Order: sequence, then structure tokens, then C-alpha cells
Amino acid sequence: MTNPRGRFGDHGGQYIPETLMNAVIELEEAYDRFKDDPDFKAELRALLNGYANRPSLLYFAERMTEDLGGAKIYLKREDLNHTGAHKINNALGQALLAKRMGKTRLIAETGAGQHGVATATVAALMGMECHVYMGVEDMERQALNVYRMRLMGTEVHGVDSGTGTLKDAVSECMREWTKRIADTHYLLGSCMGPHPFPTIVRDFQAFIGQEIADQCIEREGRLPDYVVACVGGGSNAIGSFHHFIDHPEVKLIGCEAAGRGIDTFETAATLNTGSLGIFHGMKSYFCQDEYGQIAPVYSISAGLDYPGIGPEHAWLHDTGRAQYVAITDDEAVDAFEYLSRAEGIIPAIESAHALAHVMKIAPDLPRDQIIVVTLSGRGDKDCAAMARYRGEDINE
Repeated sequence: MTNPRGRFGDHGGQYIPETLMNAVIELEEAYDRFKDDPDFKAELRALLNGYANRPSLLYFAERMTEDLGGAKIYLKREDLNHTGAHKINNALGQALLAKRMGKTRLIAETGAGQHGVATATVAALMGMECHVYMGVEDMERQALNVYRMRLMGTEVHGVDSGTGTLKDAVSECMREWTKRIADTHYLLGSCMGPHPFPTIVRDFQAFIGQEIADQCIEREGRLPDYVVACVGGGSNAIGSFHHFIDHPEVKLIGCEAAGRGIDTFETAATLNTGSLGIFHGMKSYFCQDEYGQIAPVYSISAGLDYPGIGPEHAWLHDTGRAQYVAITDDEAVDAFEYLSRAEGIIPAIESAHALAHVMKIAPDLPRDQIIVVTLSGRGDKDCAAMARYRGEDINE
């Protein structure tokens, strides 16, 4: 696990410019002060329950289970949260923390737009100024979410450097943070970046795994055999996995975006193709070229289109506690369509990567085995892109 230096094994740390050290020290001290504060915890719990719609449902996918045969399949319905994804959990927690630190301005990066929407939502709720940085490529892919953010009063800044995707939005956000530390909190959306961000984001997402455990015991009388989640930076996955790390009987599987295949350069499957490096303030695994430069990555999913992975996932990979598999665009799109038809639930294309792996393993497992797959978000935002992938041009 993490140690006082913010490490997960050899991963993590604080590889940042001196101009940001005071900001992360201030953040760590505030989090240590408030994380166990009864008033803070009570306010966050009230917002999670009354505003974000927690606990989210654990839904038995009966038709999917019958059709595939084998293991029982449950969906952890984070898509039913306010704003349509797991991102609201962390956004509420960090925004409350920022308010207690005296910050009046939030900045955030976003890929698929769901974290940006969640940040815009909590900024509107709490009366805070908000700026979101988003790659121009992702703004085109996720135009609906750009509109949603602007509708709530957030200024969305297009980032056209590099590949114009998530990694470039993170870089731009960090540059912006160095300019206005005094009144600004960087509400980072995934379990990555310099310490203490990976721990903070994990803790604010750990409600997912705790609820899975409680709900599965209530429904089945025991813990699940498998917990499966998609992984980009890895926030929904680490939130799903964290409660079960000390329960070795529960198998943990993260599903990365293989793009057009891990044998091509058009992939974002970090743990399947990457190597050890330092980027965005942390030591972890990254997709890199032969000179150690961060390589361009590709996925149909804007939310998984990131060339690295959070340090706790890197540690879980190194220790073998979790398995990380690669899912191609084709497999994810098939799963997107399959769940829509089998259960009447349209999943985010990110979540569809996890569903695709469940579709592979469930038929070969005994019927008394239980799989829980975290449905990290809903797929409204992806419908136009999925139609285009199938050759159909529709209006957003």
C-alpha cells in the first residue's frame, strides 16, 4: 500500500516543479486534517446520498447472464449517479476540501468530458469559478459534454498542443495551476499525478467497492468472485478494487484500451505495452517511444485515451494482486451494442471495455461464480460516435 512518501511500492511520488511544491504540501496537510473530521464526512455523505444518488444500485443482469451462460453477472450502476458517471464522487469530495482550504476557483482536465461535467456541476452547486481544459480532439468527440459544462457556467479551454487529447489537457491544467495557487484548486479527476492526488481520488471513489461488498453480501450472502472495471488513469477501477485488496479470494481485473491492437502503435494499453517512467508528477508505467518520450496513444474512448496509469494500479500489477487485460475498439463497440440490446442499458464506451472482458470469461465459469462489473458511466455521450463507427451519420 501507500507509505508516508506517497509511494505504492516503487510507484508514485512527487515529481513536480518547485513552483507546485507548496500547493501539494498545502493539499496534503488539508486532506490529512479533514479526511477524518466528522463534520466533513457528514457533509460529504449527505451530498453523496441526497445529491449524487448514492448508494448506486447493484443490478443483476439476468438476461445477459442467461444468454452468456456460466457466472452470474451484476452491474454496479455508477451510470445512475447524478451527471451520469462515477466522477461526481471525487468531484464532490475535492470541492468540499477546496472550500475548507479557502479556495474559490476550480480547474480540471477532462477527456470524455464526464469529469469536466462533474467539476462544472459541483462548481455551480458551491458557487465557485470553474475552468476546464480539454483536448480539441476530445471536444469534437464529446461536443455534448462541452455544452453541458458551458451551460453550468464553466469556461472550457480547448488544448491543441500534442495530440489534443487527455494527456495534453492534464499538462495544460498543471501549467495553469502554477499561475494561481493562492485561490485555485486543481480538481484532478483520476488516481494519478503527484502525491497526494492518487490517494485522495482513490479514497473518494472507494465508496464504490465498499457498496459492492455490502450489496453483494446482502444479495448473495458473500463477496463476489470477480470485480471487473475499465482502466485509463484508473479512478473507477481503484474505487472498485480498494475494499477487496485484502480479500485474495476476490479476483480483480482491469480492462485497458487496446485501440486497434496492442501489436500496433494505435493503442492505449499501458500495462500491456508500456514501460517504467516519470510523467505528470508520478512514477508509473507509460507508453513511451525508444527514446523514453511519451508516445501518442489511441482509443475510441476519450476517457481511456491516456498514455499512463495510476501508481496504485502499477503496484497492483507488479504484485500480481490485479490482472490487467487489453480490449480492442471492436470488442468494446460490440459490448456497447450487446448490453444495450440485452438489458436496455446503454453503457459508456469506457465501461464497455470491462463488459467486453466479462463477455469473454463468464461463459467458462461455473454458475455459482459471481462477477461484478462496474458500469462507470452511461453511454448517451457516445451514441453519435458509435453510430459513426458503424458507418451511420446521425445528429448529436
